[in-house]
Amino acid sequence: MALVTKSIKGTLDLLPNESYKRQFVEHTCLEIAQNFGYKEIRTPVFEHTELFQRGVGDTTDVVQKEMYTFEDKGGRSITLRPEGTAGVVRSYLEHGLFNEPMPQKMCYITSCYRYEKPQAGRLREFHQFGIECLGSAHPSVDAEVISVAQNLFDFLGVKNLQLEINSIGCKECRKEYHKALQAYFESKKDELCGTCLGRLERNPMRILDCKSPVCSAIAKDAPKVTDYLCDDCQAHFDSVQGYLKAMGIDFKVNPTIVRGLDYYSRTVFEFVSTDIGAQGTVCGGGRYDGLVEEVGGNHTPALGFGMGIERLMLLMENQGTAFPEESKCELYIATMGEKANIQAAAMVNALRREGMFVEFDVVGRSVKAQMKYANKIGAKFTVVIGDSELESGIVKLKNMDSGEEQELSLATFESDILNITISESLKEFDKLDFSSIMGNIEI
Repeated sequence: MALVTKSIKGTLDLLPNESYKRQFVEHTCLEIAQNFGYKEIRTPVFEHTELFQRGVGDTTDVVQKEMYTFEDKGGRSITLRPEGTAGVVRSYLEHGLFNEPMPQKMCYITSCYRYEKPQAGRLREFHQFGIECLGSAHPSVDAEVISVAQNLFDFLGVKNLQLEINSIGCKECRKEYHKALQAYFESKKDELCGTCLGRLERNPMRILDCKSPVCSAIAKDAPKVTDYLCDDCQAHFDSVQGYLKAMGIDFKVNPTIVRGLDYYSRTVFEFVSTDIGAQGTVCGGGRYDGLVEEVGGNHTPALGFGMGIERLMLLMENQGTAFPEESKCELYIATMGEKANIQAAAMVNALRREGMFVEFDVVGRSVKAQMKYANKIGAKFTVVIGDSELESGIVKLKNMDSGEEQELSLATFESDILNITISESLKEFDKLDFSSIMGNIEI
């Protein structure tokens, strides 16, 4: 029985007293993306395994070690999505979005699944905010995609992030780079792990992404991809940097970034923090100009990023980033007797339809217990309805902060309480100090 009441390793419950923070972050992600023209897409939680083998790459750690793959009752190999991009590209092709005006800009918040060692901010079931832009090869869109993430971090108040960028070139210039890598790692093959030995011939760039401490140490002295870029890739990379500078986005060129998925080409980038432990990448992405073609479509330039929601929130918590306050009950209606409870049910229903957060007793507590409950949930106002209030048609509205009371008519209660709460909201708005906020906004 103990196993039934314990979550599976690598998963987390999001509890009601914390969920409002996640809602705020996710809503902000989608709002920021919308400002850049990205519209939400939702894809299935599982896909044909081949999609990830072809798209993500069968030499990656994700495909070789981390995917949750199973055979369904129809004998098909099915995989829980380990990342969001491949499913979006499949949907783009299946539904003919390539016939729509380009570029196609899509965003999502989705759950992903990878079997890896759970640690701070890294889970087996995790959630990503991602954007995908298909149909533009221009370097300006590389910078724009990066700026979406930068705008989000700035809006949320996340600090101490380092943007690191690199170019891993195209298929043509990577041929020479692969030869150089193979020659280098061939001389170290006796020290490589078994997985990397298998990658040596097929895709030596994957060795650069190996998690083994020994392989990572060897990879530090490997040839740098930036020394092998063709003229077009170098010009593209230079132009991306020019756009980033024009946008006022600070960055560092890090020639060791290759990203962990095979579909990347040319620009790759990561936002890295030292405030969440050794695994410090909060957001990563880049170009995947060959992915659409690999999955079965026509050649389509494309790029995007994935941002771990749990890692982002861990970073915000560690930095003491402010979250908006949780929504609190605006009115609690305490009742005495069945008639009063029926009256309260009607009033609550009407006010909820007007957008108010209203509660009344659904447990059968005493009036004293109801008022204690109203205080615990932080209700701003309370009223008590009993036989005498029903007979007189008058109730007393109590401000729980000030203790002030005022009489209201039951006949006009709904409109009166709406006016009062609007007035109170305006008072709170007037108290806000916008100077600190406006001081961070460049006009």
